[in-house]
Amino acid sequence: MKLVVQRVSNASVEVDNKIVGKIDEGLMVLVGFGANDTTAEADFLAKKLLKLRIFEDDEDRMNLSVLDISGEILLIPQFTLYGTTKKNRPSFHRALKPEKASKLFDYYCDKCAQSIHVERGVFGAHMNVSLLNNGPVTILLEKEYEQSEKE
Repeated sequence: MKLVVQRVSNASVEVDNKIVGKIDEGLMVLVGFGANDTTAEADFLAKKLLKLRIFEDDEDRMNLSVLDISGEILLIPQFTLYGTTKKNRPSFHRALKPEKASKLFDYYCDKCAQSIHVERGVFGAHMNVSLLNNGPVTILLEKEYEQSEKE
């Protein structure tokens, strides 16, 4: 599972010329699932995302989480995070199949929403994403499926 986390002043996602998700200060997160990802990876990265300290405190140090600032999260499904570019045209064979990925995205959104306000994109839709990156601050988070954890 991969996340591209951006600290934002605001962000929104549009489908068919309608805004389907919009947040003010918080995190806009692209979410991708690998072929072997399960709820274990989603649980791990939900905790990590919510506790990630990338907002400044009173001393201008990145020391506060999205929870600490009472921020919001916009989650965008993004299977292309698992694209490989061995040749000029990307291949997505490492991405989780759409049916399973859709369910896992729903699970991840619900998991995060237990602790904070979450808006979301639409799985499988063509989306236009707008954001005002604050900083800019962009962090990559990843949790790969590990066979030893599953045995």
